[in-house]
Amino acid sequence: MGSFSIIRAGSIALACTVPLSSYAAKLEEVLVTAQHREQSLQDVPVSVSAIGGEKMLEAGINRMEDLQAYVPNLTVTESGISTDIYVRGIGTGMNQGFEQSVGMYVDGIYYGRAQLARAPFLDLARVEVLRGPQNILQGKNSIAGAINIITASPGDELEGLFSALYEPEFDEKVVDVMLSGPITDNFGLRFSARLREFGGYMEDLNLDIEGPQYDQATFRLKGTWDVTDQLRAELKYERGKFDTVGRHAEIINDEPSTSSNFVLAGRTQSEILDRSFYPPFLDVDTDDSVRNNYLDYKGHSNGNYSNNDTNNLTLNVSWVSPDGHEFRSITGILDYQYNDLCDCDATAAELFKFEMEEDYRQVSQEFRWVSPGGEFVDYIAGVYFQQNDLLFNDELIQDSNLVVELLNAADFIEGGARGDLDPLTLAADPYEILGFGDAGNAIKDIKGPREFTSKSKIASAFLQATVNLHDTLRLTLGGRYTYENKKGSRKLTITDLDGNELPQGEVDTVAAITFAMERHDLQGERSESQFSPLINVQWDYSDEGMAYFTATKGFKAGGFDARSNQTPEAELTYRNPNAVAPNQTILEGTFEYDEEEALSYELGLKTGLFDGAAEFNIAAFYTEYSDLQISIFDGSIGFQVGNAKEAVTMGIEMDGRWQVTDYLTLGGALALLDFEFKDFQNGQCRQDQVPDAPNGRDCDYTGWSNQYVADWSGTFIVGYVRPISPTIGIGASLDVIFTDKYNPSSNLDPRVEQEGFYKFNGRLGVGAIDQSWELALVGKNLTDEVIVVYAADTPLAKTLFGTTSHTGFIEAPRSVALQFSYRL
Repeated sequence: MGSFSIIRAGSIALACTVPLSSYAAKLEEVLVTAQHREQSLQDVPVSVSAIGGEKMLEAGINRMEDLQAYVPNLTVTESGISTDIYVRGIGTGMNQGFEQSVGMYVDGIYYGRAQLARAPFLDLARVEVLRGPQNILQGKNSIAGAINIITASPGDELEGLFSALYEPEFDEKVVDVMLSGPITDNFGLRFSARLREFGGYMEDLNLDIEGPQYDQATFRLKGTWDVTDQLRAELKYERGKFDTVGRHAEIINDEPSTSSNFVLAGRTQSEILDRSFYPPFLDVDTDDSVRNNYLDYKGHSNGNYSNNDTNNLTLNVSWVSPDGHEFRSITGILDYQYNDLCDCDATAAELFKFEMEEDYRQVSQEFRWVSPGGEFVDYIAGVYFQQNDLLFNDELIQDSNLVVELLNAADFIEGGARGDLDPLTLAADPYEILGFGDAGNAIKDIKGPREFTSKSKIASAFLQATVNLHDTLRLTLGGRYTYENKKGSRKLTITDLDGNELPQGEVDTVAAITFAMERHDLQGERSESQFSPLINVQWDYSDEGMAYFTATKGFKAGGFDARSNQTPEAELTYRNPNAVAPNQTILEGTFEYDEEEALSYELGLKTGLFDGAAEFNIAAFYTEYSDLQISIFDGSIGFQVGNAKEAVTMGIEMDGRWQVTDYLTLGGALALLDFEFKDFQNGQCRQDQVPDAPNGRDCDYTGWSNQYVADWSGTFIVGYVRPISPTIGIGASLDVIFTDKYNPSSNLDPRVEQEGFYKFNGRLGVGAIDQSWELALVGKNLTDEVIVVYAADTPLAKTLFGTTSHTGFIEAPRSVALQFSYRL
């Protein structure tokens, strides 16, 4: 039977009810490499959670997004055009110019791009989640935390695995294959592959398909060569693709327009888009599904897809000197490409769409020197180099007659507010129109192509030394110095559908009003140096318990904004001299943003109980962030980058596990979190909110919380494994995931707040005691909770229609799968 390998577990209330003498069961020790040494989890002075590869396979944890259910204070979710990763309320918003505040590392290689968080898991030894700034040993930009993913390596014996899972409700099929073993006395190979198809759970009423549909395939070959007794080399090559059709998004609310325009007034966006509501002078063809504007796992679109390809090559060479010093070289080559089509207006109406593609290359090299350990001074030192090139292209495609006719009608009714217009006469009956404006014609059949580039060179050196002052007392001092040079460029223009650039004129005026978009060509270069210090004191107050205190300062590099649609200068957009009433719109975008800084304090306690049968850990933290990098939706189709001057996150994290008997294990974790913006005056206003920031355009978030922050969240896990015959055993587990209410929207709109919930995942299996085979039922979200994991203002809803509307990304409902596995 599979082992109960998730390590966060425990119940304080139960820990005092049974005499110590009644315990014979022992917990299995969990080993991690969070500090580049193999250590017991209970000896690591960091708030860290770890999940074994066996547990992930059993629980159907297929990728990073599934991991969050088992790690409190961790949020991973796909958003509109990106993936959000947050730890303790801190993360990086939606912008292709960003690197993540939560660093992801795979076999020691930094994966800083949001798109890589969507890649499927394959044949893992374990995943370690470290909370709080991790800038010393973990390297670049890990200001909120780090996720270490360790893939399985060849062993000394022949191993094999075949696992197949089928879930009928969403037509999910997963096949895992692994074959590993020695080829010679000093050379071993491990091959693994995962194929996954998923049919989707959201109905697209317009296209009559289910989504999101996944088609994933990942292959890995890993070889180890013991060149000598002291020299070992490990080479890994991995190739993957993960393609998606459709999205798990739908419009979840839609409130009437407050516009005085008779075409729009008093109607919801769905009513405005419904063909039956149009005045006779508008000739549109919109699918009836636009009237579905509430949460019911049913959306409507004109098509979405995402095609992704990844490659990585990692060479890890270690040499251990006769006196026990280890010298290690880790070389990584990583690249990926993706192309997306986003029907980002979230409706079946032909309003606009985005095509996006990204090409990323990264080369990194780390040299590390690790002392033997157990000496008066133990240390880890090293240098790190990285170079990466990013090319991101996207383009707005506006080939819709609907937008044109709506703008023409609005142009007429509003007296030319949207740009150039013809002399008109308005009849007493507004439906008897003699003529109407032509502003919409200016953006008929246009594109808004943009190209963004970013090139970075990074060099850093680090040292962390632990002074063993006494058998029970240790002092650790550490620091990392980092230098980074970054060059960026962004160019946006306006063309016809064939890509021919259009001359300046009314098209610029109308694009500014409708899409908040203007032409620009920007370039920049920035260099910065950072020093991240750390001090840690660790005290072993008993044979089974230790306490620690850590103070550290972390940094995250600045950079360039890939998604703003305007220039940083507050100037009038292009004015058409032929317009009767030239547009007076002022747009102000962003391009360069500053580095982020954190000062963090953590006090922790880790202890064993009941003579090794249980353990309980607790950590309290307080972190101040300066110039927090924020992504702000501009209300139309773009995002601006800003820096919140000051924010504070604090809380308490508890976890533990208890081997009650040889057969029964209890586990759990609880996180309490409080987040507050102390100074953030340039936030995104909610729909219908009057700007209250000093600049008269933004909203003051000072005193507010942050996206994804719940006052409390956690897990409770029960595992039961026992033999029922000399050769057969049964196993059952129940995972309870719970959270208080939180807001999944970056502008914290209370209209989309997610209520607190309890979600149950379970597993029931039977198999051979020697683990050669197993058959199991795997259930997810058994209580069928409706959960909005991300929400945002529906693009163009307010700016074009005057309606208040939100789009939500919805987690999958209940599913039950059959899983079979066979091992050599």
